[in-house]
Amino acid sequence: MKRRTSPSKNRGGLIAALDVGTTKICCFISRADGGRGLRIVGIGHQVSAGVGSGSIVDMDAAEAAIRATVEAAEQMAEENIRGVVVNVSCGSPQSRLVAYEISIAGHEIGDADLRRVADGSGETDDMAQDREVIHANPVSYSIDGTRGVRDPRGMVGERLGVNMHMVSAGAGAMRNLATCVSRCHLEIEGRVVSSHASALACLVDDERQLGVTVVDMGGGATTIAVFFDGETIHTDAIPVGGTLVTKDIARGLSTPLADAERIKTLYGSASASPSDDREVIKVPLIGEEDEREIQQVPRSMLVGIIRPRLEETFELVRARLEVAGFDKVAGRRVVLTGGASQLPGARELAGLVLDKQVRLGRPRHIEGLAEAVSGPAFATCVGLLNHTVNNRAETSFGAYRPVEEPNGRFGRLGHWLRENF
Repeated sequence: MKRRTSPSKNRGGLIAALDVGTTKICCFISRADGGRGLRIVGIGHQVSAGVGSGSIVDMDAAEAAIRATVEAAEQMAEENIRGVVVNVSCGSPQSRLVAYEISIAGHEIGDADLRRVADGSGETDDMAQDREVIHANPVSYSIDGTRGVRDPRGMVGERLGVNMHMVSAGAGAMRNLATCVSRCHLEIEGRVVSSHASALACLVDDERQLGVTVVDMGGGATTIAVFFDGETIHTDAIPVGGTLVTKDIARGLSTPLADAERIKTLYGSASASPSDDREVIKVPLIGEEDEREIQQVPRSMLVGIIRPRLEETFELVRARLEVAGFDKVAGRRVVLTGGASQLPGARELAGLVLDKQVRLGRPRHIEGLAEAVSGPAFATCVGLLNHTVNNRAETSFGAYRPVEEPNGRFGRLGHWLRENF
């Protein structure tokens, strides 16, 4: 299907979200529903191709998969789209807090001053040249050293400062993603780190305010977002996901990958039960064409393969949060989402390893969201739509002037606490 590219937004007020994942590619097309929120009018999803650990590894295969997914959504919506908002889990996303300030010469602060402090001026930040900012959000403002100001408009002072939460990713991986989408004759209208998008789909207001950690367990990567006082204050990504569990099963049981995925879906669990030794699973062998060449293994053997891999994943999450200094800030609340989180026993194991209260996060209801695509695996795509509708002003990485760059294990945490308390 030939598309006409245009830098303008989609016609008819359409908003399109594209989730490019390792195991699936999904596209949702929505339209504002008369002031009552969004209504999804087009859905397309299929098995992913050409994507590994969230990054493009085969341009042609990924392009074909994206085209097929988007066209399925367009056919359902009965309208073509020109641009999409995409998720980012490639390029090893990194999170940091950066503070800087400007002079306002004692006048009343208005929108123009907020834009000016967001744009920044003077010396650029020391971010590596091979990294690109995905988005940067103001966490809090300060006026003449008074910290924790949420909305400085209408106030007066001499200097206006802002504490920015900035997420960057490898420039090469980002260019490959942009090239692949543009080869499908689509404009990228926005980019959102996957864990942040999933959080927007799954969290309730109280969780955002009181503190919560969102763990999005995808096929190729596990991404993390920490919320406190209504804002995202930390994100991270670990290149471990559900596909590694499938490969462990395939190796451990000597079965093809397709059969390993089927066995994981039908019989997989991260927690043992008394009946596991008595329950027998039929497992096809690699390279055996004779249907009689099928081994029978107890379900306990399958659990023994799955549990260590998930336990390792949650240990990595715990270690990353401890190193960043955000393991205690978000309290004891964790929301698990993503396709790999649906394995029975995953929630209980996460609670044991992370020592926190854990719930399974599903996208909050949107009009037109079919039951088949309302599970945790589709949280990112729903969150991309929410982000677009509720998007606040974000800055591209123009010129930042750091006032303080925290160092050390707890430096960033202490810096953030000083800004807000």
